[in-house]
Amino acid sequence: MYDMKALYEAQSVEHAVALRLEHPEAQIIAGGSDVLVQMREGRRAGKELISIYMIDEMRGITIDEDENIRIGSLTSFSHITRDPIIQKYINVLGEAVDQVGSPQIRNIGTIGGNTCNGVTSADSASTLHAWEAIVELTGKNGVRRIPIKDFYIKAGTVDIRVEDGEIQTAILIPKVSYENTYGHYIKYGMRNAMEIASLGCSVNVRLSEDKRTIERCRVAYGVAGPVPMRAPSAESVANGSTISESLLEDFSLAVLKDISPRNSWRASRDFRLHIAVEMAKRCLEESIKRAGGVIE
Repeated sequence: MYDMKALYEAQSVEHAVALRLEHPEAQIIAGGSDVLVQMREGRRAGKELISIYMIDEMRGITIDEDENIRIGSLTSFSHITRDPIIQKYINVLGEAVDQVGSPQIRNIGTIGGNTCNGVTSADSASTLHAWEAIVELTGKNGVRRIPIKDFYIKAGTVDIRVEDGEIQTAILIPKVSYENTYGHYIKYGMRNAMEIASLGCSVNVRLSEDKRTIERCRVAYGVAGPVPMRAPSAESVANGSTISESLLEDFSLAVLKDISPRNSWRASRDFRLHIAVEMAKRCLEESIKRAGGVIE
């Protein structure tokens, strides 16, 4: 049984904002794969819920007038993985969210729910950081867009202004981040399926025309700190560098300057630091290969 005080069902984004303003203590619920479990466990017992699941305008993937890839916040993981725009331009995001939970969870779980939870282990989070995603929020003052790196405030907390009735309506990937760019994501967990990441690493590269130089590199981690994070020291090593085995080594070791994982029952800090280096190396190597480069 679910102990809830009331359930309000929004019919549109405007209606959701109005309900949010009227019931500021209410919990937003989309697919419910997290909220309902927490409610059943008693952690959200007696809460009011605002369901946004019926707002179809918040579903789907398009390319907007500015050539951003626009992912509606209610788009399920399964749809992201199979979507032709994602497969063409940012297939690594589809691969990353295809590692979330079970097929049933991927069918009901949404990209908006995954990011709004604010957890560093979310399988979408490191890839969205590496691709410099922009979060779109809609409230009583209209639309607000912020870089995803600023959206995550601290563990479990994101920048959504409840007092303004804000809800997350979309995630945007700018053209400058996805054009001619190729990436790879590795998730490490104690099991191969149905597992929360002990560490996640996502890398993407854009190569020069002759495929010998890395023009642009981005690397981001989940569970390497309280929030998903980039590793700018490693990016600086790779940007503008000629592709080589020594570059892979220098790049992967440089991530240690930026990440700060914790000890937990899933993995120790030292183990996370150890595998972070190897994951960065493997992700960069695969990203270079996908971009058509050769490591000599």
